[in-house]
Amino acid sequence: MTGRLRRVLVRPPSPEDIPSWRALGWRSEPDAAGLAAEHEAFCALLEDAGAEVVRAEGEPGNLDSIYVFDPALVTGGGAVLLRPGKPERRREPEALEPAFTTAGVPIAARLADPELADGGDTLWLDEQTLLVGRSYRTNDAAIDALRRALPGVDVLAFDLPHLRGPGEVLHLLSLLSPLDRDLAVAYVPLLPARLVELLSRRGVRLVEVPDEEFETMGPNVLALAPRAGLAVAGNDVTRQRLERAGVEMLVYDGVQLSKGDGGPTCLTCPLLRG
Repeated sequence: MTGRLRRVLVRPPSPEDIPSWRALGWRSEPDAAGLAAEHEAFCALLEDAGAEVVRAEGEPGNLDSIYVFDPALVTGGGAVLLRPGKPERRREPEALEPAFTTAGVPIAARLADPELADGGDTLWLDEQTLLVGRSYRTNDAAIDALRRALPGVDVLAFDLPHLRGPGEVLHLLSLLSPLDRDLAVAYVPLLPARLVELLSRRGVRLVEVPDEEFETMGPNVLALAPRAGLAVAGNDVTRQRLERAGVEMLVYDGVQLSKGDGGPTCLTCPLLRG
């Protein structure tokens, strides 16, 4: 998850998506023009960083579908189509399938009822280690299915905290983002103790997000390359701590894009790194 980003899938917002904001639990109604402009500026940053941006159509009328990381897990053998824990998002994996086909990414596996998993609960620690958050959006059946689908991978599950309960999303990537093989940014107070111990054993240093920047997605940072990150504007303390740790940071304006509680990792589905 920290190799140089070469190719990335995104799903631009559409005006027909806006009416779904309330049913999907967005914090407020986004401005259609502002949302589109922020997304285009976000894509331009990705392109400037050297990534080929592949645009998908996704599910029409679903504002959450701009968060393309959740419907699928990209592996060395292709994409695993997940089954999001939020009922309103269940059709997103199927809607993204044509984009994977066009991009030349085969479908390696699919989750099925009763398996539930969000991509935001998955994190590649290295090529053979997948961390999975057991949350209100990702269940045990899905974790078992991922183990079957990835026989050469060590799939390690960690229970995530209740915090505000099933009504609000709390993913593993809400708490932790890798920025190099030995560096990650994290909101440590909510990390599972076993996970902190694992990261310490693996020699991963944690740059800590302060309490006041957890709610504004301070831990949600997209690695563009080793020690190069992209974050939503506004979390200045976290950004400064990362820069002191040797990370080159870029920021984007997410006033409209973030109203659905999605940051840069949520807005992207990396297809190729290296």
